[in-house]
Amino acid sequence: MNMDIKSLVNDLGLFKHPEGGYFKEVFRSEDKLIPLAERYQGKQRHAGTSIYYLLEGHDFSAWHRVLSDETWHFYHGCPLNIYILTQTGALETITLGDFSGIPLFQHTVKSNQWFAAQPVAKTSYSLVGCSVYPGFDFNDFELGSREALLAQHPDKKEIIERFCITNQCLEMNLTQPSL
Repeated sequence: MNMDIKSLVNDLGLFKHPEGGYFKEVFRSEDKLIPLAERYQGKQRHAGTSIYYLLEGHDFSAWHRVLSDETWHFYHGCPLNIYILTQTGALETITLGDFSGIPLFQHTVKSNQWFAAQPVAKTSYSLVGCSVYPGFDFNDFELGSREALLAQHPDKKEIIERFCITNQCLEMNLTQPSL
């Protein structure tokens, strides 16, 4: 870990994230609601949450999906690619950050879509924020299984295998220190 990244991790108080990289929750709405969508099964959620999320250039965010829409905000470092397997089975690549071309600093990944992310430059890092509405809950988080993703998208083998951590969903301690 280079000194810039180590300083960011320390200064922002980031923790290792189970899908890769580092994170810290910075906001969890005091307001709670029961989302109308059936996918929440009538369970209460915070109205919104947000985190800082840092990926080193060699690291990646593994294939995962959440039940809510998740908006990614670019803050610092090199551009970041977000790879999304859409509901139609297409692979969409979104590049966040200021790069040659039209800069894009925010993108929303729709609920229940498989996605992964990685900084563009292996020698740099990407510092982003992720906002989730209704708020993020680890019960709504699913880490992708190589076997299941390949069964659904056999034509996407190379990119699926590139961003898988393991063949099975990880058994994780999905807690973090509170705000």
